[in-house]
Amino acid sequence: MTVPFVYPATPHHRPYGPVGYADYEGYRPWLRDEFTFRCVFCLTRETWGPFHAQFAIDHFIPAKALADEPVLYENLLYSCVTCNSIKGARTVPDPLVVLLDSSVVVTTDGVMDATTAEARKLIELLDLNHPKKTEFRAQWIAVVGLSQRLDPKLFRRLMDFPDDLPDLSRLRPPGGNARPEGVAGSHYARRVRGELPDCY
Repeated sequence: MTVPFVYPATPHHRPYGPVGYADYEGYRPWLRDEFTFRCVFCLTRETWGPFHAQFAIDHFIPAKALADEPVLYENLLYSCVTCNSIKGARTVPDPLVVLLDSSVVVTTDGVMDATTAEARKLIELLDLNHPKKTEFRAQWIAVVGLSQRLDPKLFRRLMDFPDDLPDLSRLRPPGGNARPEGVAGSHYARRVRGELPDCY
């Protein structure tokens, strides 16, 4: 795997269970934290751009299919606007299961390859190997690599967490939090305890 495009080693575990927001935007701080402030599909980071509007809340099962049901946190993902718009209302393989470092390889020239059929299908459906996207990844791989060798301070800036980590302990979802124990492991709580690394 090529830094900074390192996919998880194991299927994703949902640490939080906020319930009851009428508008799915209410779940945004929870999702930002859960998905480590980056797109679940392409791993683009919030800190690489100036606007939070570059990130969307994606309905894994399309919202139209669940129009008469309440918004369920477990159905929401955090993604960049580009991946969200390409996915649209289509059903795709679950990125929390298929995009793992044992099944996805990102080469230094920015190309994503996969060893499983489901991961290959997701890469194809989201057009993750579009020339512009591979160029974007190749540039970031090169910049991060150079900064790591030549400018450690810049490397930390590029690979650090956002300054505005949400304090989930202060949030009060209308229906409560089904997994309150997870909040202690949030990025904000870890920073307060001095346990959050400089880079990820």
